Order: sequence, then C-alpha cells, then structure tokens
Amino acid sequence: MFRLSNNLIGVLNLLTFLLSVPVLGGGVWLATRGGGSGTECERFLTVPLIVLGAFLMLVSLAGLVGACCRASLLLWLYLVAMFLLILLLFAFTLFAFLVTNKGAGEAVSNRGFKEYRLGDYSHWLQKRVDNSKNWAKIRSCLQDSKICERLQQGNETFDQFIRDNLSPIQSGCCKPPTECDFTYVSPTVWTVNSTTLTSTNNTDCSAWNNDPSTLCYGCQSCKAGVLANIKKDWKKVAIINIVVLVFLIMVYSVGCCAFRNIRRDNAYGYGGWKGRYP
Repeated sequence: MFRLSNNLIGVLNLLTFLLSVPVLGGGVWLATRGGGSGTECERFLTVPLIVLGAFLMLVSLAGLVGACCRASLLLWLYLVAMFLLILLLFAFTLFAFLVTNKGAGEAVSNRGFKEYRLGDYSHWLQKRVDNSKNWAKIRSCLQDSKICERLQQGNETFDQFIRDNLSPIQSGCCKPPTECDFTYVSPTVWTVNSTTLTSTNNTDCSAWNNDPSTLCYGCQSCKAGVLANIKKDWKKVAIINIVVLVFLIMVYSVGCCAFRNIRRDNAYGYGGWKGRYP
C-alpha cells in the first residue's frame, strides 16, 4: 500500500495540475485573441501567464507521476523545483518589503485626495517606471482600464470633486497636480493657467492635456500614483506569500517523506540491491 505521504502528494499535485490548465489557457487565449492584434497591455500580461501555467503544469505532473508510479527520479526533480520555488518566493517577499518601504502620498489642504511625487519612492522602482518601454506598457494598461473615463462620468461641481477620495492613479494620472492651479471644468477637463506654466518648476503642469488619450499619463505624478498602487498591492502580495511559503514548506516536507518512502520501496520490494543481498 502507498503510504499517506505518497497519496497526499498525489492529491496536491492533481489539484495544482487542474489549476494550471485555466492559467495556461488564459495566457494562450490572450496571445491568440484577435489574430495576435491585442493591446500592448494584453501582450504584457501574456508571457507571465503562459510561463506560470507551463511551470505549474510541468511541476505538478512530475510530482503526480513520481508519487503515483514510484518514479524516484521524477519526484527528485519535483523536489528540486519546489526547493527553488521556495527560495525564489522567499527572495521576492523580502525584496518586496524592501523596495516598498519608502513612499507615501502627500496630504493637500482641503482636499479629499493626496498628491504623489515620484522622488518619494525607492530608486529601483523609479527606474522601472522611468524606462520608456516599461512605461509604454503600463500606460497602455491604464488606458485599457478606462480608469479616467469612469471618473469623467461623474457630473460634479469643483467643491464635490475636491472632496472625492481619489485613488493614487486617479489623482496622479487623471487630473493635473494641485500646484498647477488650473481652473476646474470637469474631473478630466481643466483650463490651463498660463501664469502658472511660466512660474512653476513642476513639469507636470506643461505635460497636462485635456485630450482623454493624454491627460496626465506622461506626468511624473502619474508614475508616482502607479508606484503608490504597486506599493499597496505588493504589501498585500508579500503577506499572502508568507502564507504560501508556509504551505509550500509543508508540501515540500511531505514530498521528502514520499521520496524517502519510494526509495525504500524500490530498494526492498522491487529488486533493489538490499532486496538481493541480505
């Protein structure tokens, strides 16, 4: 009879394999949808989905076959992959806490939202969003999400608007910085103050445009708003990763027990050297 650890590894990897199917299928669907003419954002998300789905599928198959068929080599490869995954997840979790340690929105008097400055965040994050190729992909995602268009749907007065609790991306990308002192028309339409443009050092004021496809997507405040959102999300992901790490370590321990059991079974029950030489 199979030992409990073998059965448990088999069940866990069967569930992982079933999970990998929609992940890989989603990546392939994004890559092939519309004859490959998807947006830059979709192409940006495609590769990680396909890689993650393929990795989960291969690792789960190795663990499943290794545990159920007593294939010690496959189970050994599975354990090596699991060990590397645990190391990578631990390194990413530590890295996420370090790079998101700096940066916070700046409260503005009589405003329900905060202003965001790129220089307040870690240099590593600043370099990532300042890279033109990276920002082109992020900007495509922001435009695809229609986050500023949803803000535009509200028919608000200026007093109502400044009391809104805008998200970091809405505050940084969908309106000009408060420092520009532009005249409010609607949440995404502002009359430019030419005096401010000549007197302020904030380059975001000149980067603002009422065109819905432009707005403040080229502003430093927009990049800072994205980083504020990333910081919040990475903090959540890091906490989830800690839970996942504990789970993976438990699965890895069970896998080690299954590997040991298979080697014993092969040695004593299936013609191993110990079975032939008493």
